[in-house]
Amino acid sequence: MRSTFLFLVAVGAAASAALPEAPLCGYDAEGATSRPPSPRPRLQSIESSALRSGLALLQEPFKRTGGARLKISLNAYSFNKLLTENLKNQGKGMSLFDLLDFCAANDFDAIDPTGYYFPGYPKAPAPAFLNEFKRRAFLLGLDISGTGVRTHFASADEKRRAADLEHVKEWIEVAARMGAPVIRVFAGAQPPGHDWDEMARWMVADLKQCAELGRKHGVLIGIQNHGDALKTAEQTVKVVKMVNSPWFGVIVDTGYFLDEEIAAVAPYAVNWQIKSHVVGKIAVRTDLKKIVASARAAGYRGYLPIETLPVTGEEYDPHTRVQALQKELQAALKVAE
Repeated sequence: MRSTFLFLVAVGAAASAALPEAPLCGYDAEGATSRPPSPRPRLQSIESSALRSGLALLQEPFKRTGGARLKISLNAYSFNKLLTENLKNQGKGMSLFDLLDFCAANDFDAIDPTGYYFPGYPKAPAPAFLNEFKRRAFLLGLDISGTGVRTHFASADEKRRAADLEHVKEWIEVAARMGAPVIRVFAGAQPPGHDWDEMARWMVADLKQCAELGRKHGVLIGIQNHGDALKTAEQTVKVVKMVNSPWFGVIVDTGYFLDEEIAAVAPYAVNWQIKSHVVGKIAVRTDLKKIVASARAAGYRGYLPIETLPVTGEEYDPHTRVQALQKELQAALKVAE
């Protein structure tokens, strides 16, 4: 631990010298079983904690001018079952083009087409398919707010991490061709037998490479807090500061963080996942008014993609669930104006 602390202090000093001044659902966005957020005490100051770990002089919150500007997007995972069915048997379920029509009919500002639903995933889709998807989205007046891929950068398996790194590199180029400004990645579960700081070092080494390639292609990298190795706002901000790149930030998943934690990571947000419930706590709905307030307080300008999930024991119709959450978020945005 002492060597880790000295390393981080040294990195912080170098950066300073260089600067001018119960499951909610049966599966989640990685296909893993959802786990409830573990109980934790009231958050301490993220900045003072960063100072103690030698990271305070690294990556700062994004600076935006003009005040907050919030728009609503739809994350494709809301229609996971139908989209997956279509990939297995064309003519059934729902295609990504059908989802574009749904977004347009329901007056969404944008769509977040998760990589899983493109033909041939995990391989990159054919350029012709990407071009037609991009053309169709434009004609419908829809922006592409982001995309995402499966990764497990917390894994202790070097070969698995190397494969994930190559996967992200390939999909950064896909995102650039498609016009998606950000791609989300995941830490995955912390491996047994390794402490958090050890895991963070190898995870950050790969994330730095992702951010550098993102810079070259004009695509930001966002790591999503997903109840995995990033269980707290403090851990999430620490990873952002260790990566220390203006091309790297947080995908704020409101299903895994509580209000105070959301406010702590919001200044580092490059995108969001707005969910209706706290994962694992079916009776606990997310407070959309507080979420919007946190985004506005951070000066966030961009999209708030909504993602609905099936609840165990309840019939799930993504069409009605999405429409209901969209209306709730629209109401929260109006209150904040």
